[in-house]
Amino acid sequence: MMGLKKLDWYIIRKFMGAFIVALSLLTVIVIIFDISEKIDDFVAKQAPLKAIVVDYYLNFIPYFMNMYSPMVVFLTVILFTSNMAQNSEIVAILSCGTSFHRMMVPYIVSSALVALLSLGLGLWVIPRANVTRVAFEQKYNPRAKVKFGRDMHYKLEDNKFVYIESFSGWNNTAYNFTLEQISDEHLVSKLSAESAQWDSLSGKWKLKNWFIREYGDGLTDRVRTGKQLDTTLSLTVDDFYYNEYTIERLDKGQLDQLIETQISRGDATVKDAQMEKHRRYSMPLSAIILTIIGVSLCSKKRRGGMGWNMAVGLALGFSYILFEQFSKMFVVTDTLPAGIATWIPNILYALIAAFLYIIAPK
Repeated sequence: MMGLKKLDWYIIRKFMGAFIVALSLLTVIVIIFDISEKIDDFVAKQAPLKAIVVDYYLNFIPYFMNMYSPMVVFLTVILFTSNMAQNSEIVAILSCGTSFHRMMVPYIVSSALVALLSLGLGLWVIPRANVTRVAFEQKYNPRAKVKFGRDMHYKLEDNKFVYIESFSGWNNTAYNFTLEQISDEHLVSKLSAESAQWDSLSGKWKLKNWFIREYGDGLTDRVRTGKQLDTTLSLTVDDFYYNEYTIERLDKGQLDQLIETQISRGDATVKDAQMEKHRRYSMPLSAIILTIIGVSLCSKKRRGGMGWNMAVGLALGFSYILFEQFSKMFVVTDTLPAGIATWIPNILYALIAAFLYIIAPK
């Protein structure tokens, strides 16, 4: 913060003050609507008041505030910068010899502080808070139940592949289980079972009504069957619980480890984890990009007042959210890698910010 002048601190105070007030008001409004929506579920499930307040809402607040902080930054910048322009404060600043680029310094400093705070929350603090929040939701909110997929494929080692038709979280059982071992592009053995149930005590899978064929040279195949078989695999029941809810509970190190494991296994759901990882980095940066756009749009005094600035700002803000959601479809359809698709909105709006920033002093 060395080198900042009184003018810089003036803008920083207005920036951070407006941001904190706006974000706090928005959070209160969202909590009120959230309570009205879920109160019936809480009553029906007999959720304790302490659990609702401490386990859910105290952990929900940082999650929500971090999610919408870039957009709140954008709207507050538009509001107080437009107000400064209408009050001729920006004209006075520029008339005193301060360049537009120098005037941007406190804005960048403020948005960078918000971005760094958001980054730290997203990588370490919020995932730990989500452990309690998600557990509460899955217990007391029927709409947040964990849903499991079908037709799941896993690569365990370099030469072992697992296929499961479906998985039941109720009894931790995989149905229509198949384990294939391949060597030099040739099928060595194929183990099939009607079901494979996870035994948490032994850390093994209990296969029911299993059938294995070991392929040899020529006609020397070996076939064995049985009612039950205990087997150890580098696949645990936790691997079936990784979804949008559980990914939110992983901090930076855990998320990186999950992605590495899923890539080594050829797990198609790795796309969800990759999107979450890149989102945690791209979202904080968007606060800086949107700040530059907001200042560049609203630094001039307009005859129509703040209405035009608000209209353009809201249009850009909501288009950013829409494009951010739309970019996820590129990942779902395998059109683009998760990293590229997640960063496309920031790249596009960074170009818009650069253009507006260049023409703003004119």
